[in-house]
Amino acid sequence: MAINYGDISPRTAAFVVKQLLERAVPVLLIEKFGQTYPIPQNNTKSAKWRRYFLTGATGSAGNGAGNFYVPLALTPLVEGVTPSGSRMSNADYSVTLAQYGDYVTITDVVMDTHEDQVLQEAVDILGEQAAYTIETIRYNVLKAGTNVFRLGAAGALVANRNQVAGPMTLGAQRSITTALNRQNARRFTKVVASTPAFRTEPVEAAYVGLCHPDLETDIRTIPGFIHTKQYGTVTPWESEIGSVEGVRYLSSTIFTPWADLGAATSGGTTYRSTGGTYWDVYPIIYLARDAFGIVPLKGKDSITPMVVNPKPASGDPLAQRGTVGWKAWQAAVILQDAFLIRAEVCATA
Repeated sequence: MAINYGDISPRTAAFVVKQLLERAVPVLLIEKFGQTYPIPQNNTKSAKWRRYFLTGATGSAGNGAGNFYVPLALTPLVEGVTPSGSRMSNADYSVTLAQYGDYVTITDVVMDTHEDQVLQEAVDILGEQAAYTIETIRYNVLKAGTNVFRLGAAGALVANRNQVAGPMTLGAQRSITTALNRQNARRFTKVVASTPAFRTEPVEAAYVGLCHPDLETDIRTIPGFIHTKQYGTVTPWESEIGSVEGVRYLSSTIFTPWADLGAATSGGTTYRSTGGTYWDVYPIIYLARDAFGIVPLKGKDSITPMVVNPKPASGDPLAQRGTVGWKAWQAAVILQDAFLIRAEVCATA
């Protein structure tokens, strides 16, 4: 079935999609690190990821604590005797896609008399809107993970969000990376490329930390911080701050804090506080490979442009209004909470 793009042809629509995605790509930080599930047009409203693992290896109860281990086969084989063997099992993770979109109205007067290329400007700003929308949807999924480290006063871990009263520290980061290592979490060695096309590119092995720009000062003061300009042959990602002991930090205003949900300020001004009574709580999302899945905003089927030129119609008999818009099917899902840790910290004022 042919896809309706309004008053533009499929060939022109492909060009518009490219323009939308070029404006969107720099905003899409989360896009790089998810396990992708591309869905063509006219296919399905559900995305499904499947993880395979072994159970019941002979002579083994596992090689480590936690949810994820590779069962070992430690019992020597006996001549002529068939071992009991292991069993391959799988777990499915499904999510239903939802459709998102928006449009702007352009009048015939603007199209006929304005000196700027209004249609092109509309496509550019809508591409940015689509990216911020989809990035926010994904962030809301990731920050709802159940694996949490909260920092209280003097770097101590606390149980509740209303006890958060300290910035990120080297010791806290080491606790987080140790927790990931104990779950056999894998560092990123390749990510989705920063282009409208769907492809991957190799990177130096590292975990990833996603944070708000308000936390940049605290992260830069962590002992061992390496600025991106000191990376040498390693190419920084968009919005990357730098790295600390194998964790590469990226910042975006999309990764918003919880205002006034931390510990009481006691009248101090040490950390940021929206209302002045309680500290704001900032999440830092630490990611390992295969922690979550997304429907990628890549390729011609990822977003549908809609362009309607002004023309006589019911409700607009004088052809005074046209529209430019976009719509996309999107979803995200946490595949493994053990590979995704949310730190909750304060931001130094």
